[in-house]
Amino acid sequence: MKLAMINDCAYVGETILKYLPKDVEATHIKRSRGLWSKTFGVAYKTLRAKADIYHVHYLLQDCYLASLFGKKPLVGHAHGSDLTATLNRFALGRIVKSNLKKCSELFVSTPDLVEIAQKYREDVEYLPNPVDTTLFYPKKPVKRKGRLRVLIASGSNWAVKGTDIAIQALARLKDKTKVSIIEYGKDFEKTLRLAKALDLKIAILPKVPHQNLNVYFWNADLVLDQFKAGTFGMTSLEAIACGVPTITNVSSKHEAYKDFPIKDVNTVETLTEAIENLSPQLWEAEYAYLKQNHDPQKIANRVLQVYKDLVKPS
Repeated sequence: MKLAMINDCAYVGETILKYLPKDVEATHIKRSRGLWSKTFGVAYKTLRAKADIYHVHYLLQDCYLASLFGKKPLVGHAHGSDLTATLNRFALGRIVKSNLKKCSELFVSTPDLVEIAQKYREDVEYLPNPVDTTLFYPKKPVKRKGRLRVLIASGSNWAVKGTDIAIQALARLKDKTKVSIIEYGKDFEKTLRLAKALDLKIAILPKVPHQNLNVYFWNADLVLDQFKAGTFGMTSLEAIACGVPTITNVSSKHEAYKDFPIKDVNTVETLTEAIENLSPQLWEAEYAYLKQNHDPQKIANRVLQVYKDLVKPS
């Protein structure tokens, strides 16, 4: 079977490719955010692609071009903002709606996207994001001495990630914690100003390639991710995979998260309480959930079955 994987999000496509069997001959058409790369560049590469099946991430121009060029069967994979934000914009929203209807199969990466997508088609499948366990895996923890080492690992973005909530909660616990933050995100400088105003000292870590994030996780006693969306980000999943207890906001309204041990952490008060009451057993429960729902081989096997069903002779 020949597969063309088009674009990516949070290394989901790359991880799926890594865990597919070797008899799947795959080409990964990647693009950057540069104007040429995300327009004419991806159009040219997609047009020339010859495969038995096409799997495209994000329901934007990449998916539209693949459909326009008659690339079938076409698996669409929605990851968030394409359905939660872009769908409501006039011009780009029309493209997303068209893509929703034209894909041969549709995956969504978080459970909140199912209801949105089902307004345009019924056959929507929630596919949990796979975690690459060759990169992110537990190591024997370093025995903690003194204050709790807390890592704010997601990009600083107050509206999307709620980084301000993390800073305000940690400021209340500044005598008990040692805080570090990775230097990226549109609100990074604003985050530092808030921390300074609250007299919270923060160590700044440089942004590193994805494959090196594991070192940051292994050096932390606790990882904080995001407190707005109500769904998992890859940061949380990869931190848990590295053996580190992680606090993020997953909503109890989603049935898919019913077995996750800590939910609805979305305010300064609930986050402060969660950190103060951090249980030694939290990570074991989180890791059990991760293995059950985000195992990369299980997810790759499911994707492969969809591919096989779509390329079966009629």
